[in-house]
Amino acid sequence: MTDDRNERGESPGDTRDPWTQGPEVNRNEARAGRPGSESEAMMADEDAEALRERQRLEQTAMMGRWIDGVLVEQRRSRRWKLFFRFLFAALIVASLSVTFYGLLAGPAAVGGADSPHLGVVEVSGVIEAEGTASAERINAGLRRAWEAEASEAVVLHINSPGGSPVQSQRIFDEVMRLRGEGDKPIIAVIEDIGASGAYYIAAGADEIIAAPASLVGSIGVIYSGFGFREAIEELGVERRVYTAGDNKAFLDPFSDVTPEQREFWQSVLDSTHDQFIAAVREGRGERLADDETLFSGLVWSGEQALELGLVDSLGSLDTLARERLSERRLHDYTPRLDPFKRLSRQFGRVAMEWLGLPRAESPVRYQLP
Repeated sequence: MTDDRNERGESPGDTRDPWTQGPEVNRNEARAGRPGSESEAMMADEDAEALRERQRLEQTAMMGRWIDGVLVEQRRSRRWKLFFRFLFAALIVASLSVTFYGLLAGPAAVGGADSPHLGVVEVSGVIEAEGTASAERINAGLRRAWEAEASEAVVLHINSPGGSPVQSQRIFDEVMRLRGEGDKPIIAVIEDIGASGAYYIAAGADEIIAAPASLVGSIGVIYSGFGFREAIEELGVERRVYTAGDNKAFLDPFSDVTPEQREFWQSVLDSTHDQFIAAVREGRGERLADDETLFSGLVWSGEQALELGLVDSLGSLDTLARERLSERRLHDYTPRLDPFKRLSRQFGRVAMEWLGLPRAESPVRYQLP
């Protein structure tokens, strides 16, 4: 046996089994030594390649779906951008069209301005300097209707709860001035409501017409506010107001009102009320009934107002037109509003209210609450 080991190159002390503990053979050598190993390896390599190819295809498909999604989102975004651009352009065109129409077109008419007609001036909404029923706008309409040769009468078409005492007085004065010239009648026609400052204006007309259910009157003055002194004390808020003049802040809602201040403010309201009463008496004269409640601030229906002498007859703009002209021929002489100016005023008013800034208007009102 010793000779056999020596022949195989084994040392005499080597006890390893040559069949189970022989030298390592690598995979390539094993494949080369086995007839079926090469085909199996090729199949394994093909499976691995197929798996990699399948993964690559899945990744490609996923990337394609992602790209498709991005493209769809971009197209949608472009469509919305085009839509908003078109909408913005349409709004600009519409605004410009309305503006040019207001500047170039004449007042609305029924029956033509050259044929005999009633010259209408609209008094609609709250009477105030920055509103649609401002003295500047109404007086301009009155003068245009008065000067128009074809207008048979000037009609104040009123639908207003009243408003500023100063604006109401200015319109009343213009009505009385034109009425004094005596060329054509001035008629006030009250629709749903002609109260307080609106009735102040109507009182200057030669004749007042109202519907049976119209609200008429409210010959009075109002100031309204709130007192929050105890409320801010409960909240632990300190009010800091610095004035020069003992009564400069007497209308401040967070301050007390002394009896002297209350008496003074009542005198202001009484004085303004006296101006209102004097104007109504001047305009209506002896047509007013001898009733103490006339100037108490009450508001009446058209039927009740007729009995009290606050109106002269019951009717409407249509009945007036047919009585005067045998057919309805009207021409609106109220100056048209610039839509941009009106929009800017509305925006400014809302902004001032949100910011808590005071508005340039009198706290004393000829207006229904």
